Amino acid sequence: MTQSAQDWTKYLNQIQTKDEFRQLHWEGSFFEYLEMVKKNPSIARNAFQRMYDMILSWGTENFIEYKKEITRYKFFDDPIDHGKDAVFGLDVQLMKLVNFFKSAAYGYGTEKRVLLLHGPVGSAKSTIARVLKKGIEHYSRTDAGALYTFKWVDPTGKGEVLFGGAIEMMSPMHEDPLKLIPEEMRAGVIQELNRGSVASGNKNDYKVTIVGDLDPSSRFVMRELLKRYDGDWVKVMNHVRVVRVALSEKDRVGIGTFQPKDEKNQDSTELTGDINYRKIAEYGSDSDPRAFNFDGEFCVANRGVIEFIEVLKLDVAFLYDLLTASQEHKIKPKKFAQTDIDEVIIGHTNEPEFRKLQNNEFMEALRDRTVKIDVPYITKLKHEIKIYEKDFNANKIRGKSIAPHTIEVAAMWAILTRLEHPKKANISLMQKLKLYDGKTLSGFTEENVKELRKDANREGLDGVSPRYVQDKISNAIVKSEIPCVNPFMVLNELDSGLKNHALIASEEKRREYRDMIALVKQEYEDIVKNEVQRAISADEDAIAKLCGNYIDNVKAYTQRERVRNKYTGMDEEPDERLMRSIEEKIEIPESRKDDFRREIMNYIGALAIEGKSFDYKTNERLHKALELKLFEDQKDTIKLTSLVSNVVDRATQEKIDVVKSRLIKYFGYDEISATDVLNFVASIFARGDVKKRE
Repeated sequence: MTQSAQDWTKYLNQIQTKDEFRQLHWEGSFFEYLEMVKKNPSIARNAFQRMYDMILSWGTENFIEYKKEITRYKFFDDPIDHGKDAVFGLDVQLMKLVNFFKSAAYGYGTEKRVLLLHGPVGSAKSTIARVLKKGIEHYSRTDAGALYTFKWVDPTGKGEVLFGGAIEMMSPMHEDPLKLIPEEMRAGVIQELNRGSVASGNKNDYKVTIVGDLDPSSRFVMRELLKRYDGDWVKVMNHVRVVRVALSEKDRVGIGTFQPKDEKNQDSTELTGDINYRKIAEYGSDSDPRAFNFDGEFCVANRGVIEFIEVLKLDVAFLYDLLTASQEHKIKPKKFAQTDIDEVIIGHTNEPEFRKLQNNEFMEALRDRTVKIDVPYITKLKHEIKIYEKDFNANKIRGKSIAPHTIEVAAMWAILTRLEHPKKANISLMQKLKLYDGKTLSGFTEENVKELRKDANREGLDGVSPRYVQDKISNAIVKSEIPCVNPFMVLNELDSGLKNHALIASEEKRREYRDMIALVKQEYEDIVKNEVQRAISADEDAIAKLCGNYIDNVKAYTQRERVRNKYTGMDEEPDERLMRSIEEKIEIPESRKDDFRREIMNYIGALAIEGKSFDYKTNERLHKALELKLFEDQKDTIKLTSLVSNVVDRATQEKIDVVKSRLIKYFGYDEISATDVLNFVASIFARGDVKKRE
């Protein structure tokens, strides 16, 4: 073996998990399993209990929104895959989802229902189902989520005729070994198991129960072995080995997925299994369970979860199977009696199909057995941004950068398309977006926001899906001939794509969405103007000097004193013009100036009593006013508008370079995007100058 091969062998031996492999392939007798259940009843949980506990195992956190306590379940951040399938902005809907599982886990009725995720295209329905499947698969590999099944074995090792000459036969539906206990013995065994659990100090909320019978194949083997041993069940158990089972979607163990196909090719045997015609000759009958493949999706998903993709597009015959599977927890394989199953049934559908179900009077039974949970589009800007940041970040976009606010403006437009126009005339759609995002606006309270949400019946069920926005951001990145993608490139892509958008039927709706792009452009202008203003006025020494001058004048004004001029040495009246020029920047009216000035002096006095000195940064309103005043004083000396004419003298260029460096340092720009935004803001100011001259 070469040195390189030896190094690789050593490395792989270090990272392989032999202990985990041994744990996942544990094997023991049936009576060892009974002892394990006695000590830890959670081993024998049903599918709903296991799903609920899995979600809780990742932890929760509570927060208050609009005076209502909301629980956020960390599991939906997708910690298993480091956020790859994270679900954002749907905390209220996910609370309803977890409450469904909680009710089912405690046997309050929802365990007899089909969970139906309903919402527009691209609203994370499939993602939620995928995360749940991934979660239960991962949980089954942990100590807390361990579950077990059994196999029939021939102790002699010669080959058992019941198994077709093989030495062992796995339970085809991964049944719980407790189902091997005959009906007449179950009450006593359950009582003993639960008594042992209490005696060992186990605090598990669930009691051990045994529900349902074995699958037809295992029932056949049990019956034949009981005949062989003259009814001695204990001897039959010598043919049983209990094994740990890890759920796996890829291996079709405990996790099933069913997707509708062409109506002519749909066959209910895909759900319940089919006859193995090659074995009929061997066993002599098509009703012999050994000649049947229990590989339908319902069989595969036993002990776990089954997902029905676009469930309401299924043929009616499939929907009938769902009725019994949900209500009775039974399926009807061809040629066999009804067979018990234990699994979570999740379906998802879009609104047109659901409306069709509502209008179909023949499907009343299915509607009655369905719990619908709406999964709308996100209506909070910060959460929508997270969706796009997950796909478009520095690690995924090689060779190009995305300018600040590019993702934000795309998300802003997407949210606007989903919001209903406010019924009250005193609020704009953009203001509504900001309120939903948690921003505070003058004149609006939490009660106003609650009222806005209450008035909007279909908010989040219409509008543009995240997929459209993701596609257009991708187009902008690919088409860009410069190494930096800016907001206007993305907005132009969003605009140009509207004419070919397959889900926008009316020209009126396209015009409305284009108007929203104009709204977003105006908002972007305000954002970058503010950032450039702050970058220009980010000279802390100059702000501190201006603040000191303002405070001196305010102090003299409130105490009816005069101010000593540092340059002339003369005592003068407080500089009213200076004070008002600062206060007007934050819209302090003339009638409120005395109150504001006293408020500032009281604040400074309170700090002095505590032995603290005043810092303008601790007063957000005053800080903003000082920045705006300094910007106004400096913008003419910097001559930002000269950028438009491309005639910039050396002194001005040095000042512009300082502003650019601040944009890079404090606001996340790079060299290209900082230059672009300065040019853009300069053009805005130039337009303003032209208007003034006119």
